[in-house]
This record gives sequence, structure tokens and C-alpha cells, in this order.
Amino acid sequence: MLERILKLKEIEEDSLFLWGSRQTGKSTLLKALFPKARLYDLLMTDIRMAFQLRPALLREECELLNEGELVIIDEVQKVPALLDEVHWLMENRRLRFILSGSSARKLRRSGANLLGGRALRRALFPLVSAEIPDFNLNRALNNGMLPRHYLVTDPSKRIQAYIGDYLQQEIVEEAVVRQLDVFTRFLQVAALSNTEIVNFTNIAQDCGVSSKTVKEYFSILEETMLGFYLPAYTKVVKRRLIQSPKFYYFDVAIPNHLLHRCPLQPGTDFYGHALEHFVIQELRAYLSYTFDEDKKLTYWRTLDNKYEVDALICNTDTNQVEMAIEVKSASEVTSSDTKGLKAFSEEHPNTTLIILSMEERPRMLNGIEIWPVTQFLPRLWAGKYMKSFSSV
Repeated sequence: MLERILKLKEIEEDSLFLWGSRQTGKSTLLKALFPKARLYDLLMTDIRMAFQLRPALLREECELLNEGELVIIDEVQKVPALLDEVHWLMENRRLRFILSGSSARKLRRSGANLLGGRALRRALFPLVSAEIPDFNLNRALNNGMLPRHYLVTDPSKRIQAYIGDYLQQEIVEEAVVRQLDVFTRFLQVAALSNTEIVNFTNIAQDCGVSSKTVKEYFSILEETMLGFYLPAYTKVVKRRLIQSPKFYYFDVAIPNHLLHRCPLQPGTDFYGHALEHFVIQELRAYLSYTFDEDKKLTYWRTLDNKYEVDALICNTDTNQVEMAIEVKSASEVTSSDTKGLKAFSEEHPNTTLIILSMEERPRMLNGIEIWPVTQFLPRLWAGKYMKSFSSV
């Protein structure tokens, strides 16, 4: 079994919500970290139906536990009413809870008790390179990083079933989409916008729905953890900047599968887009696992589209950019590839500048570090650029 980086050490003092897309490994992680905890798995029909009929059953059973004991409720969004009982047990029996699930959307829509800040929020992402012995970049770009997908030779049928399961279980069950065929079409059109700034009007025209509906569909992808926005860096120094976010599916394999782009071939534009997506995916997980709210991931693009930097790591306290990263799938980086970073450094001179590429060895070019992707990532996860993640 692969060892995950996230250790949830906060549970020693606090209760937690643990969110993550389906099949990221939440249940496996929780069982491995807390084998002695009381576990309620709401994917089990008999347990779920019993709590749906009588949520108070949770309180009755857990009142027999000792103060400070840990209780795990997996897929908690399936029975929102349990959160009132959890709240009472936390306050009156001083029990600790880990409440895991794939979406908080259903809880919010049902008006469920979200515990008023009494539980911290953590997220589990797909696998990251540091969790995989003998990590293979090409496999990651083609298979994605969900454990069931990365570990097999050809995951195409599993990915197809995965997307179907999400449509069936997350979208249909929550009754948030009336026209499933239109939403299925939207998923494919949204894949064309992956790694790009979203044009709601164009997507609406392609799907035959309103811009308002498209915005709601993107909101569904966010709240069911199928996608996320990468915000723009908006601190203007000299050049006017793009203010709109970019969109990414939560895992690199999803857009590739929706658009039938696999297998990806090195040197193609599709491979370059997938490489950028994968790096953003790694950075997003890294910052979540190590810094929580201390750091923020953004991108930078001038309003005239002349200069762009794929990823910035910003300190949220000082609003200073600590690292600027450009991703190139070329086997040789040239001076022309450094234009975006050089333009950014003119306005932010104390930033570490990095280009990630497919070159074989690291080097310096015009004051910019050039790193092979597969050599940079181990350094990142080892804390060579920022503080260690040993406490997560």
C-alpha cells in the first residue's frame, strides 16, 4: 500500500472534516491512520438507512464511548442530519470526529449543521509524485493520479466508469441538474477550457444553454471537487493584468479522457497542456498539505497577453511572491522561453524564478533555474524551497 503524506495530526486536539474526490483514498487513509477508531461507513446501505431513519442512534451508541475517543463517519454528506448529533457529542461527551466525504455541497444545500468552526477542514488530493516509488511522469500524464488509475497499465475503462459514477452518484443524487445529457456535453466542452481562462459565453453557446447555467455547472464541478479555479495574481505594479481565474479538472486524466487525447505524445501541444496541469496539481496538493492558509497558488498574465507565468506561490500574510514557475514541455529551454519570468522579475525582483522542462539536467539561464520536472518535484517535497511538511 502506498504511504500518503497527509497524516491528519490535528486530530490529536481537534475534530476534522476531510474532503476529497471519490477514489482519492480517503477511506483507505483513515483506516490505516486510525485502525482503532469507531468507524461508520455510510456507503453501507444498512448503516446509512438506520441513521436516515433515526439520526439519534449515533448519539445513543457513542454516549458509551470514553471522553476523547475518535469516531470516523465516512461519506457524511449522505446523512446530513447526523451533524446535529455530532455537534452534541462534541460538546457534551468531548468526542473527536473525522467527518469525510466527497462534497460539502449537499450539506450546505440541505441546511445541515456544519459545526460552526468546531471542526477543521482538510483535503485529500489524488496521489502526488512523492508518494509513488519509481514515479513515472508519462504514466502520470496519461493515467492520472487516482490510485486505481495510476497503478494499472490501461485505466481507460476505469476512468470512463469513474466519470459515469460521478454523474450518477454526485450529480443525479443531489438533483442539481435537470438535463443530464446537456451536463455531459458541458463536461466535454469544459475540458477544452482546461488550463485556460473560462469564457462562459462561448461554452454556453456550444452547450445550448445560458451563461448563468454554465456558471452554475462550473460551481457544481467545484463543490463536488471535480474541478477548481486557479486565481489570477492581481497586484498591479506596472503592467495591467488579467483578473479572471483559470479552470482545471481535479486530475490530469479527466480532460484527456473526455477529449480522447490519450495516449499523449511528448512534443505535442496536448502533452504540454497536460504537463502544466500536472505541475499545478502537485503544487496545489503541496501547499494544502504543508501550509494550509499560509501560501496561495496563483498565475500571472498581462492584459495584452504578451507575458504569462503559469504558477506563483505567494505568501498570504505579506502578499509577496516567493516562487514563480513556468512549465515547458520542450527538451531544450531557450532564452525566448524565459520572457514571461523575466518580465515578472522586473516588477518582483526578489522572487525565485524556475522553469520546469523535459531537459535531462538542471542549469541556470539568464538568472532562472532550469529544472527537469522529475528532479524538481523531489526537491519541492523534501522542503528544499520552503519549510518541511513533516507535521502534516
